[in-house]
Amino acid sequence: MECPVCNETMIILEYQDVEVDYCVACHGVWLDAGELELLFGDRALTDGFMTAGDDLRAAREAARRCPICEKKMAKHTTGGEAPVLYDRCTRGDGLWFDAGELQAVLEHGSAAPGGEEVSRWLREMFPEHGRTSPE
Repeated sequence: MECPVCNETMIILEYQDVEVDYCVACHGVWLDAGELELLFGDRALTDGFMTAGDDLRAAREAARRCPICEKKMAKHTTGGEAPVLYDRCTRGDGLWFDAGELQAVLEHGSAAPGGEEVSRWLREMFPEHGRTSPE
């Protein structure tokens, strides 16, 4: 699969039953549909957190194309004290997180069962890219 940001071929990393597509060039992460829910362990909690943000903030970033269907993805922001901007395929193929965004989502949503454990795994896998910088 090619990265929607830099078009480099992504590598696949596996965490339990979840395949994480990772770009070694720009450090972005692609999750297929349903994989974030598997990481969090709770679909309702994940959906609520991921759709609770103010999407007007999302208009500042250029649209990216889904690496599966190649359609433009929609920008969304999470809920929480420090909302995270991410990309969602409009056809439901999956989610794109720029460098550090998935880590931030998991840290802010760590009240979910498994969020803290996955966040720790990401820090171990990508220690130099595990955090987003403040805007």
